[in-house]
Amino acid sequence: MGAYSQTSEPIVFERDCAAVMVPQGQQVTLPAGQNGYITQALGGSFTVFVEGNLFRIAGADADAIGKPPPPAIVVDEESSDADVEKLVWDQLRTCFDPEIPINIVELGLVYACDVGHRDDGKRSVAVKLTLTAPGCGMGDILVDDVRSKLMAIPTIAEADVELTFDPPWNHSMMSDAAKLETGML
Repeated sequence: MGAYSQTSEPIVFERDCAAVMVPQGQQVTLPAGQNGYITQALGGSFTVFVEGNLFRIAGADADAIGKPPPPAIVVDEESSDADVEKLVWDQLRTCFDPEIPINIVELGLVYACDVGHRDDGKRSVAVKLTLTAPGCGMGDILVDDVRSKLMAIPTIAEADVELTFDPPWNHSMMSDAAKLETGML
């Protein structure tokens, strides 16, 4: 991706908006009145093309581009561990590389995900994940995205997200669906 196309949706920023430059990971503010195009709207965040660059807009700032924020997650406090683990994996599937329209689970970036209980009885989740390229400037942004989406689950009190490069990611780690979507199958 990386540029305006006929399927991109034009936007005008309605207010100043925090954004992250893709793939550098640099935090910037895009001003009210700025024109651009939405090139990807997946998982509650947006990738926008503005003046020759890509930027990631968090779901919490969706109103700045005239979009509704993602809905709050509702879960019963009495939900079973299996129910919460399913919800954790569902949340992980809402995390996307801003340049690739495939979620991190299907890309094979999640190496481990364990839901447990802390000493105080509250739930915790520990995730190990990697990136498609070790030098990607979006690593910290992706880790923060995963952590915030897991912490949005009402029964989760702690989310530990570890970035690792052992083993290094390769295309064979992708699901068949992701390989098919990218033309690698």
